[in-house]
Parts: sequence; structure tokens; C-alpha cells
Amino acid sequence: MTEYVISPPATPSIAVAGSSARFPIRRLFCVGRNYAAHAREMGNDPNREPPFFFMKPADAVVDAQGTLPYPPATNDLHHEVEMVVALGAGGANIAPADALSTVWGYGVGLDLTLRDIQAVAKDLRRPWDFSKGFDASAPCSALHPVSEVGHPAGARIWLEVNGAVVQQGTLDELIWPVADIISHISRFVTLAPGDLIFSGTPAGVGALQPGDRVRGGVDGVATFECAIGQAPRPE
Repeated sequence: MTEYVISPPATPSIAVAGSSARFPIRRLFCVGRNYAAHAREMGNDPNREPPFFFMKPADAVVDAQGTLPYPPATNDLHHEVEMVVALGAGGANIAPADALSTVWGYGVGLDLTLRDIQAVAKDLRRPWDFSKGFDASAPCSALHPVSEVGHPAGARIWLEVNGAVVQQGTLDELIWPVADIISHISRFVTLAPGDLIFSGTPAGVGALQPGDRVRGGVDGVATFECAIGQAPRPE
């Protein structure tokens, strides 16, 4: 039995619908600008260039329920709703035709972003990890296995803030569909069970305010509902 000099941290995990068992999280990959309309609203060319990715810590994933903390050091917290892909198998150099066989299930989550921190980093040509990888920056619904929901293709993805629809699209609008995303990532790293992929957000990203009520979903797959907590008081 391995001995450690400090107690090892708990394994990050996310709920599984209809089960007391949880899905252990190994790594979290996020796809940038994977909807053309969102790419345009962020001032970018939506042509089908090779996809790009960023990562969040595994323990940034939290259950999308109750009240989520408003993060410190920002005045511009943004929502980005995304379908979440959970891998039950992995490999390297996976062909697109074989990629969906690695998927264990699907959910829906938020890629929360500190837009002001990200803008400063972009202007300075610096990495923008802190704008994406902060605590509780990846709230996620319970996962649903493929055996229950299949592989969603043209389903609607949506987000409501205080009862108003602010983001909406369909999964067939993905510039790079799930199979291509998995295949592309596996060219650079060996994927493994427990890896999560946030697959991209449709247009309509915007700011969240303390006290906002947030509901999101992928039709036929999963939904979530949560609230945004109060902003920390400056010390």
C-alpha cells in the first residue's frame, strides 16, 4: 500500500442520474469556439479550422445545484452552457468512426468564465488559465449513460437566466461534433476513463449577477437548476 507524506485529496466526481454511485473525474477538456455564432460574437472567424482546447482542474467540476459561489477578483462572471461528454474508455489516435464507443454518458454544464480577467490576459498575450480554472468554474448536471440517452445529435441546448432564454442552439450546429473532438484530442494525449469534455457553447454568452437563477439543459439528455451567490465583500 502506497504511503504518502500528506493525505491524498479526494477524487473529484459528479453525480449519476438515478444512482448513488458517482462518476470519477480524471481530466477536463474544454473546446473553444465550437459554434459559429459564438465564434462571431467573440470577434473570431468561424471557419472550420482545427479545434483548440483549454483545460480546467478536475476539482473545478461541482454539482450544478443549490447556490454556486460568486468568484472573487472579478466583476464580470459569464455563463457558457455546454453539453458534457463523459468517457468510459480511452486510447490514443482514435479514429472518428470509433470515437463514440469511448463515451460513457452525457450531461450539461456551465463553463463559467471571468471575462474581465480573460480580456486582460488576452491583451497582454498571456495564458488565461485563471479566467477559466477557478474554484467551482465547471458546474455540471448529473450524468446520464449512453444506454439511457443514446448519442445526442440534433438536440436543443439552452440556458435561461431568471426565466429568460439567453442561449440557445442545436447540437448539429457544432463545428466539430463529439466524435471529431474525441479523435482530435487523442492525437495529442492518451484519453482515459474519467475524462470529461465540455463540447462548446452556442451564442448568447453574457454576465451573471449575484442572486440570478439559472436553468439549462440539453433536450432529451439532462437539465440543471441553480443560483448564483453573493459577491465576496472586498477586504
